[in-house]
Amino acid sequence: MKTVIIGGVAGGMSAATRLRRLDESAQIVVLERSGHVSFANCGLPYYVGGVISNRNDLLLQTPSSLKARFGIDVRVNTEALSIDRAARTVLVRDLATGEQYTESYDSLVLAPGAAPFVPPIPGVERALALRNIGDTDAMASAVDTVLEQAERERLGGGADASAEPTAVIMGGGFIGIELAENLTERGLKVVVVELADQILAPLDVEMAALVATHLVKKGVDVRTGASVASIGADTVELSDGTTLPAHLVVAAIGVRPETRLAEDAGLELGARGGILVDEHQRTSDPAVFAVGDAVVKRDAVTGDQALVPLAGPANRHGRLVADVIAGRPVASRTVLGTAIVGAFGLVAAATGWTEKRAVAAGRRIRVIHSHPANHAGYYPGAEGMSLKLVVDADTDAILGAQGVGGAGVDKRIDVIATAMRGGLTASDLADLELSYAPQFGSAKDPVNMLGFIAENLRDGLTETIQWHEVAGEVARGVQLIDVRTPAEYARGTVDGAVNIPVDDLRARLDEVADEVIVHCQVGLRGYLAARTLAQHGRRVRNLDGGYRTWARI
Repeated sequence: MKTVIIGGVAGGMSAATRLRRLDESAQIVVLERSGHVSFANCGLPYYVGGVISNRNDLLLQTPSSLKARFGIDVRVNTEALSIDRAARTVLVRDLATGEQYTESYDSLVLAPGAAPFVPPIPGVERALALRNIGDTDAMASAVDTVLEQAERERLGGGADASAEPTAVIMGGGFIGIELAENLTERGLKVVVVELADQILAPLDVEMAALVATHLVKKGVDVRTGASVASIGADTVELSDGTTLPAHLVVAAIGVRPETRLAEDAGLELGARGGILVDEHQRTSDPAVFAVGDAVVKRDAVTGDQALVPLAGPANRHGRLVADVIAGRPVASRTVLGTAIVGAFGLVAAATGWTEKRAVAAGRRIRVIHSHPANHAGYYPGAEGMSLKLVVDADTDAILGAQGVGGAGVDKRIDVIATAMRGGLTASDLADLELSYAPQFGSAKDPVNMLGFIAENLRDGLTETIQWHEVAGEVARGVQLIDVRTPAEYARGTVDGAVNIPVDDLRARLDEVADEVIVHCQVGLRGYLAARTLAQHGRRVRNLDGGYRTWARI
């Protein structure tokens, strides 16, 4: 049996090598349009930034190594032009020679990935994208050229001697943020331009604000609510009329699934543009499979169609499709979209749905913010983090989670993603038995604490209010009490709050209205105050996440 695989990076090579491990007799041909296969796509920004100094470290396998170890026929610089489903052939072009030929198949696997979206604006040909090794070489060379030119200007004392070499990054997603860090470390002044009102769409705005603030502290100019309207020789003009210097321009707006081959072959596409597949990764043609960023996945919360261009699902589905071709009884699962990014030592991670997505879908939800340390506070080196949990108010199901901070954010989001996959509820997080020693965590791990809060909300022991709801309640006359110390209150409080410290509440009950909102710094003292006041007949809500969450926005 002969399997032809179009695309030789994550999903395609996972399929090829897994199929060989399952079937020594299979004939396997991989067609890759670029000059490299099985390269470390997610490491590309770090080579541009010099963190990865050896280019060869990005090249995990080569056609010769794959031939030697797996007996796979890997052809780089080879483009699949069209698919004849009736004849079960692929029209192929050798990009080095221009020669065209047909390649037959018994099974065909499409793994073309996704292409960077480049907007149709004047001068956009100057913008560099980052998808493959060729793009990486071009960007690294361009950075070197810009820095060398700036050094010549400085030494020569020319008119631009004091000008900073500037890179404008179009898009504040994961790749844009990674490049912002790496280009800054190379010595460029970086401006990130994002059309939305926040960077990092997989986060809610108050969580993304933490990342934006950190980027600004590190010297990155973050501009939201604007886009690049045109690109000049060494400037860009934004949609708000601003002109910025731009010695380097990067397009990191997002990606779109590469579906031309599938569409031209008459294969069915999903509502969001990706290739439609079943639970066995089969397309509408039983002999044709598809994996990776070009493929429609199923959302873990609703089962609806979703585009999730991440390496984890691509590799998993590549392995799975090999199992199917080899006759193993397997099926793909839904995807959570778990992802993480780092920038200048700050970590941002997310899994599942955001609050804004749940609200847009009409779900009745509970939201929990917390601000724990990554390990016991008394042990040296503790770092703070901010966690957010989005919970279905009717079922207690975890819809999603986000985390921003230093060490330990990845662990907590991964634990919650695993809990979601296992069908645990938000309250079930309280009972997870997680490893503990002072240098690694706390006896009540941050994930456990989210579970305790979820349990209290589920059981009606407390009621919370979100940061964006407070102003409206105060405007209609609800009393707002800051239960922190007078010194903390003096340094800043939520608009409209009066100060009654939590330890003074019982003695000052006559100052507390029948309906009240309380807040502290992060939520714990507010919870204690809420329990006290509720048992004295007040209807009380605690500001979720406290002043720290509210103050971000």
